[in-house]
Amino acid sequence: MSRGALITIEGLDGAGKTTLALALAAELERRGLPVRLLREPGGVEASERIRALVKDPGLTVGARTEALLYAAARAQLAEQELEPLLAQGSWVLLDRFVDSSLAYQGVGRELGIDAVRAINAFATGGLRPDRTLLLALDPLVGRARTQDRGEPLDRLEREHEAFFHRIAEGYAILAASEPERIKVIDATQPPAAVLKAALEALDDLLTQAAQSA
Repeated sequence: MSRGALITIEGLDGAGKTTLALALAAELERRGLPVRLLREPGGVEASERIRALVKDPGLTVGARTEALLYAAARAQLAEQELEPLLAQGSWVLLDRFVDSSLAYQGVGRELGIDAVRAINAFATGGLRPDRTLLLALDPLVGRARTQDRGEPLDRLEREHEAFFHRIAEGYAILAASEPERIKVIDATQPPAAVLKAALEALDDLLTQAAQSA
């Protein structure tokens, strides 16, 4: 059995990651691929508990603590779900992965990309996505979308505007450094157009999967 593919979806809050993940999962299943859809932080019980902790607006969480908590949640998910699923040949669609920490904690919290990359390399055992879909969106638009949901804002969503502009800059840096892996998609498009762009970005992987079937 051939190894599956890890497809990660990245971007600011409000970019439409969850909408794309659901639509993409349905399309891949329609094509006969075994698909699992997971989110970060979360996906397994221990990681979901860390998610609740790190997003709690009632807590004070330092930048380094935040980075380590995300890495801990990621370590458990990688060991318990990601590696076994990939070994079984599944396509895993993951709403956020290491790039989120590089952008949010490395650049947004100004801890440094290299420092955050190092703790996450340890956490994941070096696991890397086969392809990353980066939904690009102006931070102000993302914040407006998040607020329009009418849901209480979590601890990170309550951050100041400059924080989100740094994150957007961080994502741009990452995309420029790995253009073969990270495919940038305009998140201002209608959902159907975003899905079409995502499928085009995965075309080579889908072709390989069809040939090996």
